[in-house]
Amino acid sequence: GWTPQACADFRRFIETWQLPVGLAFRYQDTLDNEHPNYAGDVGLGINPALAARIRDADLLLAIGPRLGEATTNGYTLLDIPKTKQTLVHIHQGAEELGRVYAADLPIVSGMPELAALLAELTPSSTPRWAGSAQAAHEAYLDWRKPRTIPGDVQMGEIMQQLRAHLPDDAILTNGAGNYATWLHRHFSYRHFRSQLAPTSGAMGYGVPAAIAAKSMYRDRAVVALAGDGCFMMAAPELATAMQYDLHVIFIVVNNSHFGTIRMHQEKHYPNRVHGTGLTNPDFAAFARSFGAHGELVERTEDFLPALERAQAAKRPALIEIRMPQEASTPGATLEQIREQGRKMRGEV
Repeated sequence: GWTPQACADFRRFIETWQLPVGLAFRYQDTLDNEHPNYAGDVGLGINPALAARIRDADLLLAIGPRLGEATTNGYTLLDIPKTKQTLVHIHQGAEELGRVYAADLPIVSGMPELAALLAELTPSSTPRWAGSAQAAHEAYLDWRKPRTIPGDVQMGEIMQQLRAHLPDDAILTNGAGNYATWLHRHFSYRHFRSQLAPTSGAMGYGVPAAIAAKSMYRDRAVVALAGDGCFMMAAPELATAMQYDLHVIFIVVNNSHFGTIRMHQEKHYPNRVHGTGLTNPDFAAFARSFGAHGELVERTEDFLPALERAQAAKRPALIEIRMPQEASTPGATLEQIREQGRKMRGEV
């Protein structure tokens, strides 16, 4: 896997060759997201401009990732089995190469060994694609600008406030759910091994991951972002955080339903909603019942003071953010998704 030295060598390689870089799903901490060569994350909810850039490329260097469902946007980003781009696929496991995509050059290698070799390569002249990295990074900066969503809570703004008030080496954890798309799109990862998140789509991961991270790195800030359904799958772990004095900040995005499942219901079966509504506790009061610090946020402007109080509490803290169900993703409301579903079914 990747190491700090491998990341440094990789950074030298992309700078020398002036290459735009997209990072695989939930590997956003491999390169500082403020780096001028960073083009965004290649995962669920990919920036359409980045997807177009990948589709239009003549050469793709896939260095380390599995080319699975998330990293290929449901196997729609690249042609199967032979991509129209020249594909160099490098992976540490031979069993992954050729599993879905027939690479023009498959290479089995560990990342530290490969990155060290790549760092020594130099072009004989200025690359003809010079300038493409800057254009890709500018498109990423535009993509991460917050867009207005329904309700009094603007999650894009909150994610950027969170970034501005955390150290660069803060560890962010999350599970699975639409709530995580705001984190991936609007939060800037600056430090290697600062993102802990499941590539498998496992709900409930973020809370125990944050507790484990804080137990290992007590000098680093640790924040767990969880949806209401995601948090409830591991809510009793608040007791563990209290027992071992682990000062994790848990941010619970409460929209009173399983948002991702509801989204797919509305997309494929408009207005046929079943089994996705949730009856939730008062999460801030729930946290206080363990002896933790609890906060409730119902407006964007309430978040930063709540975060500052949570940081000053010097004990585990939970910030509940209440959002309307209509705010489904950073780019679409439930009504827009429902309308898309009607069009797919020929009902409009």
